[in-house]
Amino acid sequence: MSFLLDLVAQVGGATEHVLGYLEHHHWFFGLIAIGYIFHLHDKSLHARFDAVDKRLEGIRRRLACDN
Repeated sequence: MSFLLDLVAQVGGATEHVLGYLEHHHWFFGLIAIGYIFHLHDKSLHARFDAVDKRLEGIRRRLACDN
């Protein structure tokens, strides 16, 4: 039983240390989150431009076949 209580105390202490670290360094994780959001936005923008390029290539091919 004492082993179980020691384990719970260690897990609680580790959780307290992690939350204390996050409390003092929240700006770092905010920067990571903002960077990830910009990365996703950039990926979606490139996907949209690729889709437009594919449409333009298809239109050019059709126009080349018509002439």
